[in-house]
Amino acid sequence: MQSNKKIVYDKKNIFFDVDDTLYDHLQPLRGALQDVLGLPDNFPYAEAYHRFRYYSDWLSAQEDLSAVPEADAVERMRRRRFELTMEEFGLPLQSGQAEELQAQYLSRQFEIVPFEGAYELIRRLQAEGHTVGLITNGEGEHQRRKLEALDVLSLVDEHLIFISGMTGYAKPDRRLFEYVNKQSGTDARSSYYIGDSWRNDVVGAVDAGWTIIWFNHREALPESDHQPHFVARSYEEISRILTFEFVKQ
Repeated sequence: MQSNKKIVYDKKNIFFDVDDTLYDHLQPLRGALQDVLGLPDNFPYAEAYHRFRYYSDWLSAQEDLSAVPEADAVERMRRRRFELTMEEFGLPLQSGQAEELQAQYLSRQFEIVPFEGAYELIRRLQAEGHTVGLITNGEGEHQRRKLEALDVLSLVDEHLIFISGMTGYAKPDRRLFEYVNKQSGTDARSSYYIGDSWRNDVVGAVDAGWTIIWFNHREALPESDHQPHFVARSYEEISRILTFEFVKQ
């Protein structure tokens, strides 16, 4: 006999990262490297992407780039991350190639589609009555163009979308997460963050007292002693974790 018992959900607040969490951030990089350097299909693009992201974060820290950084400092970081990444793979860049790679990479960042299962999960969480939003690092207008390309602005309420360049704080600064809680009327104890970056997402969310699901779909290694509460490699796994967490027993 089928049970008519209604499932009751413990209402939570779930915020998603954007770059390489809502969509595959590797694709714009792959296209730029192939076009500018003529790299073959069997080049280890996933490994290169991991190092590229590492240098982006490391250089940002070295340059002390804030949530609203100087344009010249950002451009230096963007060029240098390509140079350092390709040096690791024995492919030192020639004069002008770093600038060309950045231009090609940038142009491809608006030709993106969400990961399979991402929007289905967001819709399900909203239907269950949870608060669902986005937190992303980056310059305000640039990140908004990505969100428009992903057509996520029709899915997530504007007041629940937080871009570091428009708030004055950037991940992993815990003040960004505190700002999100204050502006959205939520609290850290019932807030979950889903993101791929150890340095920005895991460290930031843990330090802010949030529950973090590390979306480690690229099988990266931890970079500190922080402990993610959960690790997932697909949206199917993320969905299972949240279902188990949110259904009142």
